[in-house]
Amino acid sequence: MLEIRRDEEIYEADGGWFNARWHFSFDQYHDPEQMGVGPLRVFNDDRIVAGAVWPMHPHRDIESLTYVVEGDFEHADSLGNGGRLKPGASQVMRFSHEGALHSERNGSDEEGMRFIQFWILPGEEGLESSVQQLQYTTEDRTDRWLQIMGPEDEDGLDLSQEAHVLVSRLEPERMLHHDFAEEHGGYVYVIDGRATFDQEEVRGGDAAKVFGPHVLTVTAMEPTELILVDVPLEFRPVGVWAGGA
Repeated sequence: MLEIRRDEEIYEADGGWFNARWHFSFDQYHDPEQMGVGPLRVFNDDRIVAGAVWPMHPHRDIESLTYVVEGDFEHADSLGNGGRLKPGASQVMRFSHEGALHSERNGSDEEGMRFIQFWILPGEEGLESSVQQLQYTTEDRTDRWLQIMGPEDEDGLDLSQEAHVLVSRLEPERMLHHDFAEEHGGYVYVIDGRATFDQEEVRGGDAAKVFGPHVLTVTAMEPTELILVDVPLEFRPVGVWAGGA
């Protein structure tokens, strides 16, 4: 089953120095109909102005995942990690039950920055806080699904859930498929461009929830950037998500 969500339906938060589209309930936005898909709990499309920073802030019991769309993404955290990521890069920051701090900064004083940040709830207890980062190129994802995150021993950065994150840049008239298995589902988002999901036209900012079993067919109508998250629909919450202190 495919449930299309149009750009104008997505919650918008504008703080002056940032503009964000919050696809699921987050911070002051709450909609009981939009609480995520399986362990995919948060999905935000964030833009911040030149030189701006989200200062150090804490999380617990999540894997916070980042895909850089535009600009210069500068990371810092309480574990002593740092670095800058360019468009096409991915990051997984795992937050233990004890928690950690991280910040996001626009490393450019002249250009804006855009990144997709989303949370997948962990698949097991007792995980240690850590950071993984990997830079990909446009060519890596052109006219194919590129897996940038997945279970340990698969392509991409490691996730504790049985989840997969794929990205693609499709040229016009090129087609891709993705098979959401039974008891799996997920979210697919048009970052930029124009395409069809199955037979329905979608544009930049549109998204779809998918509930398997379902074979999704994506066909580009113009150059199109996509991100797809495939997760189990049934999972056992751990830590704070299970009511733990």
